[in-house]
Amino acid sequence: MNAKIIHKITIIFLSVCLLIPYLQVDAQGNEVTVNVNSLKVRSGPGLTYNIIGAVTKNDKLDVISKEKDWLQVNFGNSTGWVASWYTTTESLELTNKQIVSKVNQLNVRTEPTTSSAVIGQLQEGDSADAYKSQGDWIEIDFQGRKGWINESYITLTEQTVSKNTNTTENIFEVSVDALNVRSKADLTSKKIGLVNKGDQFSIIDSDHNWVQVELENGEKGWLYSFYGTFTTSSSSITSTQTNETITILYNGTNLRSNSTTSSDVVSRADAGTTFPIAEKVEDWYKIILDDGQAAYVASWVVSASSTTSNETEQSGDKTKVEKQDKKDVARKKGTLKGLTIVIDAGHGGNDRGTTGALGTDEKDITLITSELLSSKLQAAGANVIMTRESDEYVDLRKRVSIGHQVDADAFISLHYDAIDNSSVRGFTTYYMHGYQKELAKYVHNGLGNMISLKDRGTQPGDYLVLRENKQKAILIELGYLSNPSEERNVTTQNYREQATHGIYNGIINYFNAQLD
Repeated sequence: MNAKIIHKITIIFLSVCLLIPYLQVDAQGNEVTVNVNSLKVRSGPGLTYNIIGAVTKNDKLDVISKEKDWLQVNFGNSTGWVASWYTTTESLELTNKQIVSKVNQLNVRTEPTTSSAVIGQLQEGDSADAYKSQGDWIEIDFQGRKGWINESYITLTEQTVSKNTNTTENIFEVSVDALNVRSKADLTSKKIGLVNKGDQFSIIDSDHNWVQVELENGEKGWLYSFYGTFTTSSSSITSTQTNETITILYNGTNLRSNSTTSSDVVSRADAGTTFPIAEKVEDWYKIILDDGQAAYVASWVVSASSTTSNETEQSGDKTKVEKQDKKDVARKKGTLKGLTIVIDAGHGGNDRGTTGALGTDEKDITLITSELLSSKLQAAGANVIMTRESDEYVDLRKRVSIGHQVDADAFISLHYDAIDNSSVRGFTTYYMHGYQKELAKYVHNGLGNMISLKDRGTQPGDYLVLRENKQKAILIELGYLSNPSEERNVTTQNYREQATHGIYNGIINYFNAQLD
């Protein structure tokens, strides 16, 4: 083989090697758009890797691979890594698809982000038509309007049941004294009319949190859906009279003015309280309160049984029974139904905790993180108790006492760390007693799979909320505020989302193992 042939083969080989990244992109087909003015490109998937360049807002990047929340993209004649939370994924249209919720109380939001408004919830087994996917979010049809859910909590399947528009018609009822009708689905658009409380309209179309209706004069306009409730037409409602009673399963259960999750909450009831059923309307029970007011409660948060004189003691329209043992509630893998979890947001009030190098107060960020974790656990069916829900001081022994009073299945204390050495970084999970160690291990592993901080492991920690706790309790330090680089990272919305999802996964895995 002469030198000229060898030279040509070498050129072809090198050309193929250079094209491999592009061939991988074609196979994957993912593209993201930069959504900040300047985004650094790094040599590896993390903030500690060298900066090799930058891209600007609206630049399109081809994605080669993903590692946690970092994306490997084509960059010039080479590749680099960018933070996914500074990019937007293009939407992918879904055809003949539907979603099925894997958990209870799955939030449906107005936009594909955890910071957007919640317009309702899905329960385990609920299904809905899917429109499109965007990153980790799926747009669905929710009670006649569009909403977004996180794909982590759903199963995407082929549509099995087609809509029957002849038997079901969505109705929007105005719930405020006066509501403007606008020409477009926008608060800045022209006002074309005014409707009043109690007015009902058939829904023609929807656009996120807006519904299009037809007025009496035949003109079509848009109403802001947060100022009304959704029901179905009388032809689609199947109601039955019954002599049964229902028993509330969870403390603070919502009793609503109508048989929808978007209707007003008129009262709340605690676990163990029972009510006679006045009527059953699809997946809801109509009950009568002590003051004679009618209310509705969802069937998935109660248990129904026949009323017998041996089991109950009548007291007016409400029936009191001894509270059921929450451990008796049937639970499936992947859910937390029947479990009580205490979330302890560290510090509060005059106890600021540590203050970060850039000025972050620990007491503020632990509360925000705890609220996000609480919503995830409730979505899985857990009864969640917060030791504090605002910027208030709560004594450490009182926090422990709360866990004992509710016989908590798990006690999770959230903190952010600090030390004089500003170079120290990472996350740690602490336990004190042997019966707390396994929970710590599961949660720490779940957290480590979702965040890119240095893993400092699980270890014993002589903290009062662990030492004095008879429950399975752990304390998590979610990063060092004394490290300026880490403080910038752990105070972002994206980090809180990833961290709480990791803790959520760890808790689910721990209780799944208990069923085994």
